[in-house]
Amino acid sequence: MTQSPESGSRTDTLRRSIRAAGLRVTVPRVAVLEALQDNPHSSAEKVTDKVRPVLKGTSSQAVYGILAAFTGAGLVRRFDPAGSPALFECRVGDNHHHLVCIRCGAIKDVDCVIGAAPCLTPSDASGFAVFAAEVTFNGLCRECQDSSTPEHID
Repeated sequence: MTQSPESGSRTDTLRRSIRAAGLRVTVPRVAVLEALQDNPHSSAEKVTDKVRPVLKGTSSQAVYGILAAFTGAGLVRRFDPAGSPALFECRVGDNHHHLVCIRCGAIKDVDCVIGAAPCLTPSDASGFAVFAAEVTFNGLCRECQDSSTPEHID
């Protein structure tokens, strides 16, 4: 398989970001990071499905391990929408939030509500030094609002 100059450059960039996060560069790690770059807001299962054609025999456990290492190193962000498995994305360091459609599951990033991180201040921090706030806005995306199928919303 030959790489275009763009994909080689992209791979080099991914390798540098893995190394900069203090992790050893491996083919599976590059493949997982590339899958997340192409498919933000992915579950570990979806990432596994994306890397298997490239890395035959890759186990779900290996992908979970890579995602855990990436999350711990700050290279990837994990978030846990209600009723969904954990999702992962490469957009880190800006404390953005998410819009989640309760009907179709579409997810969109939304910038911080007000100001810089942390953009929300708890009424009582109980002695914690707060660094980030995670907010998920649940609702209906435009496509689901426009659909003619009514659905009960709790």
